[in-house]
Amino acid sequence: MAKIIGLKDLRENTAKYISQVAKGKSFTVVRRSKPVFKVMPVDEWGDEGMWETVVDFTKIKKGGVPIDEVIQAFERVNAKDR
Repeated sequence: MAKIIGLKDLRENTAKYISQVAKGKSFTVVRRSKPVFKVMPVDEWGDEGMWETVVDFTKIKKGGVPIDEVIQAFERVNAKDR
C-alpha cells in the first residue's frame, strides 16, 4: 500500500522521495486532503527495460537544454514539413 504524503512535503523533500521511490516505495500525494496523483517506481507498470534514450540533451549542452529551446526547434521542424 502506498504511503500518503502532502504535496508541500513532496516539494520540500523531493530528493528524499526520489530516493525512496528508487528503492521500490510508492506514495499517494494529496493536496487539501484529496488525492492528486501517485508516485511509484516505473517497474510497477510492467514496462521495466522498455525505456530507451532518444536524445541525451546533456551531451548537446552541459546541464541540458532549456525546454523552450527544444519546443522552438520542434516547431521549426514541424513548420518546414507543412
